[in-house]
Amino acid sequence: QVLLSESGGGAVQAGGSLRLSCAASGRAVSNMVMAWFRLVPGKKYEFVAAIGRSNNIVADSVKDRFTISRDTVQNTAYLQMNSLKSEDTAVYYCASDWDAGDVFLDKSSNHYSWWGQGTQVTVSA
Repeated sequence: QVLLSESGGGAVQAGGSLRLSCAASGRAVSNMVMAWFRLVPGKKYEFVAAIGRSNNIVADSVKDRFTISRDTVQNTAYLQMNSLKSEDTAVYYCASDWDAGDVFLDKSSNHYSWWGQGTQVTVSA
């Protein structure tokens, strides 16, 4: 069983920064693909970023502003969000699944087996 716990969300003005954390227990993040999705009311999960042993990817909508990383000692994944925009407002979820070592990282929310409870990010114009 993998448990994921997000933190670091909050309210910030446009142009500001936040760093989200996803603490994992039950499995090492180095053995998993760690991903971030976001959700706004009335819409489907939107892929934000993912990191695995062989690759890491970021959605075009946040490219050059968001960075995904992980710390194997802390067993935590991070999402550094800079130059935030009002359209980044959402609940952000950490998700994970086993890492087969593929370069390809799945952007579909259906692929990921374990999810955190989510953390709200609100960006005011």
